[in-house]
Amino acid sequence: MKPRILALDLGKKRIGLAVSDPLGITAQGLPNIERKNKRTDLDRLVRLAHEKEIALFLLGNPMNMSGREGRQSAWVREFAGALEERTGLPVKLWDERLTTVEAGRVLRESGISIEKRAAAIDRLSAVILLQSYLDSL
Repeated sequence: MKPRILALDLGKKRIGLAVSDPLGITAQGLPNIERKNKRTDLDRLVRLAHEKEIALFLLGNPMNMSGREGRQSAWVREFAGALEERTGLPVKLWDERLTTVEAGRVLRESGISIEKRAAAIDRLSAVILLQSYLDSL
């Protein structure tokens, strides 16, 4: 059994979530967190980390296609610092270039309606992010 990883696709309205399986091979999506405020969001992530026995948080780092950090990177880094401080667990930033694009493509091809796509895209982005990390190991 490997320590479990919780991936977050951090957005302004929702946080997409995915967790690694106990063997550390695959990523499974979890229900999104609808954003309230930073304190409430962190409280929910603390509870989820305990429930799922998480050892590492993986946050998508919004990079430009050039490889430089995007405008949102500072905001993500600040949230990552607060999450690490609050939980005492390590937080790793991972390049999330094209995860949302890939998630949108997969959902369009699957025929999911536009209304359902909005909620599903965050979860699928987190799954793609985590799976890319697991595959890199």
